[in-house]
Amino acid sequence: MPHPRPLVRPTERSYVVQANVGTTNKQRSHHDQQQQRPPGSRPGGTGAVGEGIVRAFLNAGADVVVPTRTPQRADEFRQVLGSAATDRLHLVVHDYTTFAGAEGLAAEMERRLGGIDDVVAPIGGWWAGKKLWEIDEADWQTAFVGLATTHMAVMRATVPRLSALGAYTLIVGTSAFTPIPGSGLVSMEQAALSMMTEVLRAEQKRAFTLVLGPVRTRVADSGDVTADQVGEIAVAATTGGGGGGEIRVRDRTEFEAAMGGLSLRR
Repeated sequence: MPHPRPLVRPTERSYVVQANVGTTNKQRSHHDQQQQRPPGSRPGGTGAVGEGIVRAFLNAGADVVVPTRTPQRADEFRQVLGSAATDRLHLVVHDYTTFAGAEGLAAEMERRLGGIDDVVAPIGGWWAGKKLWEIDEADWQTAFVGLATTHMAVMRATVPRLSALGAYTLIVGTSAFTPIPGSGLVSMEQAALSMMTEVLRAEQKRAFTLVLGPVRTRVADSGDVTADQVGEIAVAATTGGGGGGEIRVRDRTEFEAAMGGLSLRR
């Protein structure tokens, strides 16, 4: 039975971000009304997990901006969404992986849509194949520096522009606190990002960390939680009360517990 569709604040504009940046080898990351309609943007929204988040925000009534780096990717994503790709979906071809690029994107959103309410950042990739002492500089730059820089660029460009009730939501995997032999750079990068949201909360910003296990998507069927359910959690967290926090959604039991807890904040 589907869960009730989450409600969105009447003036909400969601900014959702997702992309598969720096992906190497064969594996990918699992995390891989009418008046002044709410704008939304999602860096990395064109990935499989991001797809579920974009659908959830669109279903909740928000305008959603999804930056992508090529027109071809934008066209493919619109086709994947099908009838869900209404005029409230804004696909923007823009490279947000650098400080200047992310700043330009955020400034453009502010000019065109009037502001940013919420950001969901499921930007990620997967790297595997070497022990830590076997890593070379190219591995370091690709699997750690590149991804961490993109996350930092998006965060610093958007957090100062969030509305008073807005939230910044980061998507990470369990590798943030579980060492993965042969994928040490992923564990290190995810742990660093998790700490980034902890610091944001310590600095009085409303920030969430969604910790995911395997996610069932249109390209992977091994997870206990679906991409659409990740979207439900993201909408419920950002539109509910509270100052943020870590939410673990590694299986269906945790998903149901999280949805129950978030519903109490409304």
